[in-house]
Amino acid sequence: MRTFKDKSKSVFTTKRLFFSSAVTENFTLSYINNSKLNLEPWWVSGFTDAEGCFTLSVVRNKELKVGWVVKFRFQISLHQKDKALLEQIQNYFCAGNVHKRGSQSLQFRVDSVKDLKVIINHFDKYPLITQKLADYKLLKQAFMLILNKEHLTMEGLRKIVAIKASMNNGLSDELKAAFTNLPPVERPEAEAMAGILIRDPQWLAGFTSGECCLMVTVRKSSTHRTGSQVELVFQINQHSRDEQLMLSLAEYLKCGVISKHSKNAIVFKVTKFSDLNQNIIPFFSRYPIIGVKSKDFSDFCKVADIMKEKGHLTTEGLNQICRIKAGMNTGRKFEA
Repeated sequence: MRTFKDKSKSVFTTKRLFFSSAVTENFTLSYINNSKLNLEPWWVSGFTDAEGCFTLSVVRNKELKVGWVVKFRFQISLHQKDKALLEQIQNYFCAGNVHKRGSQSLQFRVDSVKDLKVIINHFDKYPLITQKLADYKLLKQAFMLILNKEHLTMEGLRKIVAIKASMNNGLSDELKAAFTNLPPVERPEAEAMAGILIRDPQWLAGFTSGECCLMVTVRKSSTHRTGSQVELVFQINQHSRDEQLMLSLAEYLKCGVISKHSKNAIVFKVTKFSDLNQNIIPFFSRYPIIGVKSKDFSDFCKVADIMKEKGHLTTEGLNQICRIKAGMNTGRKFEA
């Protein structure tokens, strides 16, 4: 019988990669090289559910008759290391621009009426399913008022401020003082509240690209020959109000455990190796994670391949895993 040591050359050299590592590594290389990857519409909606934001602002402007100007914005903010991804999203919509935001962040921003029509057309066809769906619906209500020029009248402006009161963080103190006795409009119930339906696997790939955390943990263990225990962790954290979404994720992926992380947060976590090997890795090899997290997923798969061959039970394999782990997540170095 061949031992793991006999197989080590096929596991620890780049001449042979198992299926999962090969798929994700090839995808990651194409992403790094900035080749034009066609984003799927449902992927864009899923990523927006994770990272997007719809904002409506009402700002004083003495030059206007009503004394206020209304501004809309759809935005996605990411670390500068994901510049290529933001540019892909910009190319997908053929709208908006990518701006520098702070010392290490970039923002894809859409705020013109013409470009917002493109955004609304997309999300009407490929709807959001998280709490952000409500903000989108409210933004669209206000946007229609602007198209009808109602924002140029005080009555129309009050309608828009009432809509803003139900979005994101509500009204500022300045707006509350200027628009007294103005009840907020009823916030639309996200479809998710009645039971989330993940309509397409690309939505999940997009959402995971924004929200997932892929970890390799190595802990001391007296029961293992190497003195260490290796565990792979696939994890998504959300606010407790999105508990229904987390339940839907577990059902869709047919694995994982949901638990309370803190007072207002819950976590969906998969640590069982068979679930990772049979459900998580095959799914995201077929429907790839895009962005810098694709590199972590590629490394995640490499560790899984080593573990499938029982390499984590040897000193050589454990050292290889530790090297891979050291270069993942915050340990990964990027060119400026």
